[in-house]
Amino acid sequence: MTLQALLVSKDDAAVDVLSRVLAGFGVAAERFSEIEIALQRLAEHRFDSLIVDFDEPTTACQLLQAAAQAKPSALVTMALLSDENSVRQSLQSGAKFILHKPVAVEQASATLRAVTAMLRRERRRSFRVAVQLPVQLSLAGADPIEGIVLDLSQTGLDVLAAQPLLPAALIGLRFTLPDGTGEIDAHGEVAWASPNGQSGVRFLDLPAAQVEQLKTWLLANTPEAPPDEADPVALCKLTDLSLGGCYIETESPFPENALVDLCLKAADMEIHADGMVRVMHPASGMGVEFPSRTSEQRETVAHFIKFLTSRPGTVPELLISPKSLLADVKQFEHTASAAEEHLDDPLLELLRNGQSLTRDRFREELHRQRNPEAVSS
Repeated sequence: MTLQALLVSKDDAAVDVLSRVLAGFGVAAERFSEIEIALQRLAEHRFDSLIVDFDEPTTACQLLQAAAQAKPSALVTMALLSDENSVRQSLQSGAKFILHKPVAVEQASATLRAVTAMLRRERRRSFRVAVQLPVQLSLAGADPIEGIVLDLSQTGLDVLAAQPLLPAALIGLRFTLPDGTGEIDAHGEVAWASPNGQSGVRFLDLPAAQVEQLKTWLLANTPEAPPDEADPVALCKLTDLSLGGCYIETESPFPENALVDLCLKAADMEIHADGMVRVMHPASGMGVEFPSRTSEQRETVAHFIKFLTSRPGTVPELLISPKSLLADVKQFEHTASAAEEHLDDPLLELLRNGQSLTRDRFREELHRQRNPEAVSS
């Protein structure tokens, strides 16, 4: 599977290093120096990733805004920074990953290991199959609308509705898969919409059984689809853990708000737990919150912790891989019982507030939590 990156920078040295490292990960890069040409190319061609230099912040922000409106919306973005103090600004502008300049091969390789893992996951999830089948759309307080599904993917669909939809609108969807193997009855959010009634809809809270039905149908009807190859994973060190979340040291952190899979291996046991990245420190680590909306999710995390504490002296292998560029935040909204359990969870509170702290201040607070008697200097 060939991945395509749009690289926008006037820094020849950075471009040279990045081009070589990208090629090593199977990513073909198109390089431009001028924003006007880059914007035009972004509008007319499908890219998997956008890498933009922040030496000119206004230009960089303009490109990231255009990327946010691009199709597919799962475009993975990366910022090249000369000033480490600009990390938070670039993340708030829409960058998902960060590379510091001057770019070194080892640093670029560590970051791009996570980038390409996310790219391959998003490419598989967003691969679309052309169809034509009827769908019933429902909006709150309105009569049902008839429409035609134009293509399907694991993450959503393109639909032509009898009347235009509004961007960000929440809608109900009901249709039967073309071979009659199952009915999809789901909720979605309008990601983009055109005046002629054509819209892109992103699935929300698709039931597990329907996820499997849809995935099975897509695999059976897409002979040229990207293979479901194993994702490259980052070898990590778990340093802090609570029922609500954990902090992981790694040179290849995933972006904030990403959904990830934590895999813990020791002896003949293997445990998996989902998590949402709450805070990311480039080339250093990330803080991950565990879902706790249901008792099953809380039990999975409790089992995760019990496994670790029951084996003192054992150093388990911790691997982490991406599941989605954006996690479903509803899975991380606490129920009353879960909220009560997390009232006394300083690590979770730190993760949720971590984006407002510098990396050094965040690490100071982590150290204080590990050593309550320590006094910050």
